[in-house]
Amino acid sequence: MMHKRLVLLDRDGVLNVDSGYVHTPAQWQWIDGAPQAVAYLVRCGCRVVVVTNQSGIARGMYTESQVQSLHQWVNDELRVYGGEIARFYYCPHLPQAKVPAYDCVCDCRKPATGMIMQALRDAGCAPAEAVLVGDSERDVLAAQRAGVEARLFSGGNLYTFVRALVGGERHERIRNSQ
Repeated sequence: MMHKRLVLLDRDGVLNVDSGYVHTPAQWQWIDGAPQAVAYLVRCGCRVVVVTNQSGIARGMYTESQVQSLHQWVNDELRVYGGEIARFYYCPHLPQAKVPAYDCVCDCRKPATGMIMQALRDAGCAPAEAVLVGDSERDVLAAQRAGVEARLFSGGNLYTFVRALVGGERHERIRNSQ
């Protein structure tokens, strides 16, 4: 990932434990090593963004304002470690939503590519310059459809996972240059 300029992270299941419709700091539980992983990526020169489906908004469980407040809190916490999410992209939509304003089929709800494509445009990156780390096949499919490399995080320590990806690529480049 050292040659990647943009790292897209899913939120629930990658940064925080996916305990269902997390929308307050009291509900947030960091995945082991997540703050350290974000800080490490930032130190490596990567722009780190989040791309997350937030159907709880469409279900009437919480508001966009609550999600935005949570994301501000997340960044406040990450800054303690030297990390920061450059931007949070979230999809509030859901077909047959309880909240009529969000009842639609959109191009941003993963596995659609809207959030990923917007993040690429905002960062001025080509798909080959990005990688998405997600915890579901929906994340992987969205990345593949956008032409972005995908890495499936199936749990454990995110810092260890990210370091292994970076170290593995560094080892591969060293071996190939010999």
